[in-house]
Amino acid sequence: NSADKKYLSRVTSNNSKFKILIVEDDVVNRKILVSQLTTAKYNVVAVVNGEDALKLINSDTTIDIVLLDIMLPDMSGWDIFEKLKTSSRKFAFLSAIPISKERMRELKKAGVSDYITKPFTKADLIKRVGKLLKS
Repeated sequence: NSADKKYLSRVTSNNSKFKILIVEDDVVNRKILVSQLTTAKYNVVAVVNGEDALKLINSDTTIDIVLLDIMLPDMSGWDIFEKLKTSSRKFAFLSAIPISKERMRELKKAGVSDYITKPFTKADLIKRVGKLLKS
């Protein structure tokens, strides 16, 4: 839709200064996320499991946002978040399972910045990432 295109063109001008880590084991979902976020001019790094995510997050101080799939092969996204929630990064969960507004309030109290339910549109993903970077 034209409103989404207008928003996306406006939002991408400063995006190259931000780095997003995608932690997603599903190859199709990972490729879609990388494609959508790089199209919006973000710097994107992607890993397929929790162990690689922890190593990268602990070694790369330039990561601004971590998009975490909840169900990973070696540990849950929640486990990763619990180990790193004291860092200055924003964490958003990606899941096919919708949650209630009450559960989202609980997650925000715990320090989770957002919960993005799959499937989502490119425009919605870009808007939500933009909001996370402004908050």
